[in-house]
Amino acid sequence: MSISETPQLPLGTPEPVHHGFASRVRNYFLTGLVVAGPVAITIWLIWSFVTWVDDLVRPFIPVTYRPETYLPVKVPGFGLIIAFLALTVLGFLTANLVGKTLVEIGETFLERVPIVRPLYRGLKQVFETLFSKTGSTFRTVGLVEFPAPGMWSIVFLSTPPGADIIATLPSRDEYVSAFMPCTPNPTTGFFFYVLRRDVVELTISVEDAAKLLMSAGMIQPGGGTPDQQKKLAAMAETARTTRAVREKAAAEY
Repeated sequence: MSISETPQLPLGTPEPVHHGFASRVRNYFLTGLVVAGPVAITIWLIWSFVTWVDDLVRPFIPVTYRPETYLPVKVPGFGLIIAFLALTVLGFLTANLVGKTLVEIGETFLERVPIVRPLYRGLKQVFETLFSKTGSTFRTVGLVEFPAPGMWSIVFLSTPPGADIIATLPSRDEYVSAFMPCTPNPTTGFFFYVLRRDVVELTISVEDAAKLLMSAGMIQPGGGTPDQQKKLAAMAETARTTRAVREKAAAEY
């Protein structure tokens, strides 16, 4: 074969792709960004929280007991440790009779202040609900048909509505409290009451659902494994079946 002849590839064989220098640099940069980005953001969030707690607690610590009084640099996390110990001791004291009495006296005083009373009641209820071991806030993920028929949105289910709200709702069937987070910021969204029969409960965790929302669907629950794909297909089929049953019941009615 002469030098001028060009070897021919077999029919149907794709031509090899040659990446240029700029393309390789871009791929390396994106790979490094994927590796370093989550680590950097996590460290920054932790450092910001520790610094915020330190700045909040430091004024209550006498100068004599501060580590920076004897060291050339500040010790990060010292305020966080003091806050943890103080809250633990407070919880221990509140658990006995004397502590409960003092708490009741303080609550009685706050209940008599007109502006502080509703604020304290609301915050106390929120904290008791969030940090209660028996609470069911945001432990179940579901689907509701929104914003149009055939379109399904993820919601987080919390506790059922109170007796006063149930008495004013039009239907006597069971309602649930639902929070529909927005994408990509799940801390904002819509809160509403919906009939339990109109909700398709999912088997995924709240954490996986939050990842799905924040990534706009790019991070699927379970990493997109075949087993998880089967689960997602089953959930979609359940949603379609629920809609069909509801439409049939409405037609018969």
